[in-house]
Amino acid sequence: MLDDEALMQALNSTPVTDGRPRDLWGEDRALDAWAKDHGGTGGETERRWLRTARDALQALESPTPDAAAEPLLDELLADVRKVPRPGASGIAWDLRVPLERRLAVELVLAWADVKERLPGRLRPCGNPECRLFLLDRSRANTARWCSMKTCGNRLKARRHQARTRQTPQT
Repeated sequence: MLDDEALMQALNSTPVTDGRPRDLWGEDRALDAWAKDHGGTGGETERRWLRTARDALQALESPTPDAAAEPLLDELLADVRKVPRPGASGIAWDLRVPLERRLAVELVLAWADVKERLPGRLRPCGNPECRLFLLDRSRANTARWCSMKTCGNRLKARRHQARTRQTPQT
């Protein structure tokens, strides 16, 4: 199964660089490499399902969630089953899904797991110009930016400049 780190890699695979959106999964070779690093096989159908899952999850987690993404996930998850398998250490759950959809389904399951284990902690960066997401692991659950070094400092500097401009000079 995919972990939180793999989920965040997928969600953050469309960053904005120098003011322009990029798709790190836009090239087939790059996505195949990611898939193979996470137990996938690569290939056209697997790539299509991974991009569909990523895009749907990004839409659901965006500042203005898009419910139009839900039917895409319904299609991805159609006929997926988890089957219990008893063993000496208890019950293990086998995922039954066509091979070309397995990794995309695992991505959605990783998202669902984070939503259940860490409610309210997966969110988009507070910088409206950023397209990244963060998983807030802070005790107070107050993280706002994907990175304090980039987005946090940038927005704080802008607010400071705006306040300075509004303050009358004496």
